[in-house]
Amino acid sequence: MITNEMRLVLSDPRGILCFVSTPSPDKSSLQVALSRQELVLSRAQVLAAGITPAALRHRTRAGGPWQRLLPGIYLVVTGTPTMRQLEIAALLYAGEGSVLTGLAALRHHGIRVPEAKVATVLIPAGHVRRSRGFVRVAPTSRMPIPVFLKGAVAFAPPARAVADATRECHSFREVRALVADAVQQRRCRLDHLQEELASGPVRGSAWLRQALAEVTGGIRSGAEGDFGDLLRHCQLPAPMFNARLYCGKTLIAVVDAWWAEAGVAVEVDSRAWHLLPEDWERTMRRHARMSAHGIIVLHFPPGQIRSDPAGVVADIKAALAAGRARPPLGVRAVPTIS
Repeated sequence: MITNEMRLVLSDPRGILCFVSTPSPDKSSLQVALSRQELVLSRAQVLAAGITPAALRHRTRAGGPWQRLLPGIYLVVTGTPTMRQLEIAALLYAGEGSVLTGLAALRHHGIRVPEAKVATVLIPAGHVRRSRGFVRVAPTSRMPIPVFLKGAVAFAPPARAVADATRECHSFREVRALVADAVQQRRCRLDHLQEELASGPVRGSAWLRQALAEVTGGIRSGAEGDFGDLLRHCQLPAPMFNARLYCGKTLIAVVDAWWAEAGVAVEVDSRAWHLLPEDWERTMRRHARMSAHGIIVLHFPPGQIRSDPAGVVADIKAALAAGRARPPLGVRAVPTIS
């Protein structure tokens, strides 16, 4: 693309006009910034390249070739900015040393998160920058170390991002799913989340504290948390969550919930966790292996837990009664350690 920063210098022997970039260090730096920052620039970068304030105003006029994303931050093309361009804009606006955290950072760690219209950016305590538009600026005396980088996007480590994200969520169910997802996917360790809880602000930490208590007790997904709520509300006996079942020293299976006295196992069959197409045969083999050891196995999809709780409870009660009416199984269970 030929820009105003290029100039005609010669015509080659074939009569074809050739354009080359002006060999200015400032403009060369601008091209580097445009590439690295995915066409997002700060006012300081633009002026340092020799573009005058009047020229900048002309380019960002209504209908002009550039658009203003935030105060002093510009996208040098028209059209809808990408998520990454908005994140780069947020970091440029927040200033040097700023870091994405919360839901925005967790997306970069590959953790499923609720949709958010605001990106939270950490800045060092003492720096002054107001939240504007889609950017929520959060000054902190605990800037994260280390910082993760993807191109021009700097973001917090998983445990810090999870802790901060819980303050962006709108319900405990969202927090529970977020924490369980991070632990289930091994994106962060449970003890690191507990350290964040202990080191972070007390205000707004109640949901994180409750979710960590559930995960410590064996909950590994939002669906399993809903299942645990159902058991408590219906006064069913508490199972061991995420139990590892053994016959002697041989591992039979890891189940979502286990009632040892009755030999009953429950699998919360969320497609996101257990029933990907390539895992179907493995799931069936695990079911057959448990049945061969006399284990009564019940399967409940998350939708049934929410839409038909009475039916779920009735099935569990019937299975527990049947299991208690027979001799105990020779199955040993131990909790899964995070």
